[in-house]
Amino acid sequence: MSQHHQPSTLAALSHTWVEAWNARDLERVLALYAEDAVMTSDRIPVMGFDASGTVRGKDALRAYWGKALGLIPNLHFTVIDVFVSPDSAVVFYENERGKRICEYLRVNEAGLIVQGSANQLPH
Repeated sequence: MSQHHQPSTLAALSHTWVEAWNARDLERVLALYAEDAVMTSDRIPVMGFDASGTVRGKDALRAYWGKALGLIPNLHFTVIDVFVSPDSAVVFYENERGKRICEYLRVNEAGLIVQGSANQLPH
């Protein structure tokens, strides 16, 4: 098992991810992702990006998240829990609006996030 796939390393990555978002530091967030990372969220089409709900690559992530940060000046995530598997973590958090979200983050051998998915309750 890669050092990046150790439970403690994945848990640390999860907390670093939240800290970067809470700092509103887009480049710090993006530094956690591989160049070819894929992100899926129901917010992607709502924000005027790909109708499939998926964006691909850091440039697309930068455009999507840059727009989102501009619309949410008080963005803040509070970690409820972190779950890990051999190659991924799920960050269960509450956002600034009190909405609970599970963010799935799969990492590559280098420990960079290659796949993310924001998962929410269906209502």
